[in-house]
Amino acid sequence: MERSHPRPGRRAASAVLVAALALGGAAVARPASAAAATATPASGPAAGPAAGPAAGAVGSFRLADIPANDGVVLKADVFTPAPGSPGADPRGRYPLVVQPASWGQNDLEYVAQGHALAAAGYVVVTYTVRGFWGSGGEVDVAGPKDVADISTVIDWALARTPADPERIGMVGLSLGGGLTLLGAAFEPRIKAVASLSGWADLTDSLYSGQTRHVQAAAVLAGIQAPTGRRSPEFSRVLDDLFADRDLPEVVRWADTRSPARYLERINANGTAVLLANAWGDSFFNPGQVTAFYQRLTGPKRLELRPGDHASQEFTGLLGLSNAAWSSARSWLDQYLKGAPGDSRPPVDLAVRPTGAHEARPDWQAVSSRTETLALGAEDLGGPAAGDWRSTLRGNAASGASGGVALLSGLADQVFHRAPTAVVPLLDRSAAVVRQSPPRPRGLAVRGAARVHTTVTASAPQGTAVAYLYDVDALGVGRLISHGPQSWSGRTPGQPFPLDVTLFATAYDLPAGHRLALVLGTRDALYGGRTPSGSTVTFGSTRADSAVLELPVR
Repeated sequence: MERSHPRPGRRAASAVLVAALALGGAAVARPASAAAATATPASGPAAGPAAGPAAGAVGSFRLADIPANDGVVLKADVFTPAPGSPGADPRGRYPLVVQPASWGQNDLEYVAQGHALAAAGYVVVTYTVRGFWGSGGEVDVAGPKDVADISTVIDWALARTPADPERIGMVGLSLGGGLTLLGAAFEPRIKAVASLSGWADLTDSLYSGQTRHVQAAAVLAGIQAPTGRRSPEFSRVLDDLFADRDLPEVVRWADTRSPARYLERINANGTAVLLANAWGDSFFNPGQVTAFYQRLTGPKRLELRPGDHASQEFTGLLGLSNAAWSSARSWLDQYLKGAPGDSRPPVDLAVRPTGAHEARPDWQAVSSRTETLALGAEDLGGPAAGDWRSTLRGNAASGASGGVALLSGLADQVFHRAPTAVVPLLDRSAAVVRQSPPRPRGLAVRGAARVHTTVTASAPQGTAVAYLYDVDALGVGRLISHGPQSWSGRTPGQPFPLDVTLFATAYDLPAGHRLALVLGTRDALYGGRTPSGSTVTFGSTRADSAVLELPVR
């Protein structure tokens, strides 16, 4: 079903299309305006290849309606290579790339990338995920309906474009990245996927450390509100998450939308998987991505860079040079076109704060050893005091912070400025603060740090947030990493062990700087459980009651 005339509600979006085509034109041989002017038949494969345009020639662009089995219509863009472009099989069929739009966006989001891929010899179908903008239905958040739509789009493309059924891939950003991994699980025709700023475990993304990530959820809900139509199920899940009720049902809902749950399917399909994410992603923390990566058994690659959610990929949407999109293109070339593979090791890290790159054969090789530092009476790494305890006011702000969703990681990427705190001024009644002596040679932190401690609380439930800072000579601390951990059902006044896992990172502590570990009970990023007026005591009379395990090289 063709859309020969866009609906009036899409006039503003059409202006975005024109701008994106103009920007994307730098990547191809002919002006982008030619793409919109060229028409392609809507049915049947193209004729076999003949002497024709060289790589980079512009093919066709058109809008299309794709009907799903339940009657919902998905709005899509279709990019087709110019006849005779390199990359076709003997029947004139080209590799197919399916691109679901990201959260709150529409099918015009990938115009520049779709245009460039078509010029390189790919059939590209980008579509607005159901429930958003002009696509019908309600927001399913990568649920069963969204997953079924992936197969619908593939079937439609095979019937109406010169797409090769043996060479199918997916590339997606954000929501599209999560759907891309679910496509790898449920659609065996897909040979390669590139998930950019996507999630592998939605439960861990929204509820890591059994702690509600309420600020991130609120931002996602705000982005969705003007462009999407919530289903009753999604509305109920959001309400329960914010109200801290019926969380087992929230977890069940998120689990069914987590590619990690279906990892055996992905491995059985043998899909080639590229994962590209940011260290500071406010929505999808890097820990759930690295855990997923380690369990993949097929062809795989992991890239982690400084930044926040989708900030690393943004310039690529404008048709500008972009490392994440270039990696995705190379991945498709390798597994859909048989191009030579990347000679670099499969794990590529951009180290904070400098951005220097490190390549490793696997995630286990990212760190070479673990330093165990005791929280002594005064210093981090000092003597393991036999009776070290620190009692805090519950749910009190200390001055330590994990930052602001969407902004802090972006500032770290662009300005190399992580969230900061003046460590000597942190409120000691609201936070445990322990610093190491200056490190003469600095320290290369690689991976996920862990804090092991003992907690005695006056209330049965609570939350601890651990922060690791890089502290300069003036006492200014720049956040290396942090992580929350909550508990419930504990006997007041009874000590219990607590482990807090910080989010994975790669950070170089400069020579002469100190490490600082801060433990608190409140952060605006999270829906904490520590009641106001309660107390929380970290540590005990045991010498090993509080230690930091730090993965380093």
